[in-house]
Amino acid sequence: MIRTAIENDSADGTVLSNIKSTLKPILKTVAACVTLGTGNSLGPEGPSVEIGVSVAKGVCKVLDKGARRKLSLRAAGSAAGISSGFNAAVAGCFFAVESVLWPSPAESSLSLTNTTSMVILSAVIASVMSEIGLGSEPAFAVPVYDFRSPSELPLYLLLGVLCGLVSVGLSKSTSFMLVVFDGIQRVGIPRAVLPILGGLSVGLIALAYPEILYWGFQNVDTLLESLPFANSLSADLLLQLVAAKIVATSLCRASGLVGGYYAPSLFIGGATGMAYGKIVGQLISESNPMFHLSILEVASPQAYGLVGMAATLAGVCQVPLTAVLLLFELTQDYRIVLPLLGAVGLSSWITSDKTRKRAIDDARELKNGNNAIATSRGRYSYDSRVNSTSSDTNELNGNSICELESSLCLNDDSDDDADYLASEILVSEAMKTKYVKALMSTSLTDVVSLMLEEKQSCAVIVDDNNQLVGQLTISDIQQFIELSRAKGRKPQVLSVSELCSSSGARCSVSWIATPNMSLFSARSLMNRHGIRQLPVITEDANCGGCPVGLLDRESVDLACR
Repeated sequence: MIRTAIENDSADGTVLSNIKSTLKPILKTVAACVTLGTGNSLGPEGPSVEIGVSVAKGVCKVLDKGARRKLSLRAAGSAAGISSGFNAAVAGCFFAVESVLWPSPAESSLSLTNTTSMVILSAVIASVMSEIGLGSEPAFAVPVYDFRSPSELPLYLLLGVLCGLVSVGLSKSTSFMLVVFDGIQRVGIPRAVLPILGGLSVGLIALAYPEILYWGFQNVDTLLESLPFANSLSADLLLQLVAAKIVATSLCRASGLVGGYYAPSLFIGGATGMAYGKIVGQLISESNPMFHLSILEVASPQAYGLVGMAATLAGVCQVPLTAVLLLFELTQDYRIVLPLLGAVGLSSWITSDKTRKRAIDDARELKNGNNAIATSRGRYSYDSRVNSTSSDTNELNGNSICELESSLCLNDDSDDDADYLASEILVSEAMKTKYVKALMSTSLTDVVSLMLEEKQSCAVIVDDNNQLVGQLTISDIQQFIELSRAKGRKPQVLSVSELCSSSGARCSVSWIATPNMSLFSARSLMNRHGIRQLPVITEDANCGGCPVGLLDRESVDLACR
């Protein structure tokens, strides 16, 4: 409620704006402390990364406003967050590379040497400060484990597949809960009440499964049986804990409670690996007396638990190198590297198509963009997907990695100055007014010639009344040619209508922009749906639906610069 009041405050001035920017991360930190302190099923590492990035943004505003320096400081801040959270400096460095530097456009980064040195120094300093304040012990106690033989590697690969499927289940559960809480909010329940409902639901689940609550990493120690005289949990109970933890974590995230997915991922992975190890060990022990083969000996369940933690972390958060380095840094055992690499690689590969990185929508983006976008979609229905409310909800609440862990998308979240600038620019000021226009009866040869002449990769398709029908890209034409060659068809001169009719989805326009829409809204729409070009149509009463321009990423970047 306090944050909403701050965002809705219309007071101007540089000082007040800086105070607002400072208060937001402070409020989020307090919210994370309350969330985790009351035992909700999230973790502190995500907020730690966001705090580090917020500090980096503040330093950048005071010292330097260059875009390249901002990226380096953002990477350094994220590395510091992971290093202090897990007391693992090497993993923090690789996290910054995977989550900030690799997803960034090449032209926005400094030289690799300068950026890497900043990241390393930040990770080391953060880790040292964490040791001074919290001690030098690792985040969780590494249990006693062993590896029997290289012949076990297929078992670890199978564990990687299982952890990948569990990661997909967590993603799907979170998406479903987001839709549920969105429906609850539409009924009329205030947004500020939703975290109370989430905490109540988690508390009810914890009555049956108290292990799902956040106790630091003590519950992970319990799973791995790391502590002396720890009670051994059965495989059946471990599988129940996996399901309960997935539901509880999804409830916390969807209800608006503040925390990260790193600690829950480690818990879920540890429970999955331990259950898998116990089941495999029991099956092997029952079959071994029949065959008496030493090759059938398997490691302890703790070894599978450790590998399962890394594999699930990589699957959920899409940081495979960080997951491998984190477990290696904590165990300091080279024998675990090969099973780790295999399981983590498979888990990350399974989930890579299920959780795609997408620009996270902050509150202003949703507030500024959705009204204009919804108006455009409601009025012009060029594609059946445009008017579907359910599909829109699924798209907004889809399997985005940013919905799972917002700290992984801080690189996509541009600074406040750039967002403010984009919100002040209209699409009409940035769109290209010189573009390729074609009728359905136009031959493909002529369309390609016009594209080459105008140096455009997209053509806007209109009917005889100059109404927007669709758009045709070079990729559409290339796919059509390859498909024709594969079917053994002879080359012939075709019209645009024949190409578009060959595939239902081809040439359709699912999303559009209007001249009076803010560039911030249009950019958000392009980022959210992975669109490279947006046709711009007029809302004039005499010629509603007539194209007046074309907006692409190049024109958006040029206008903002």
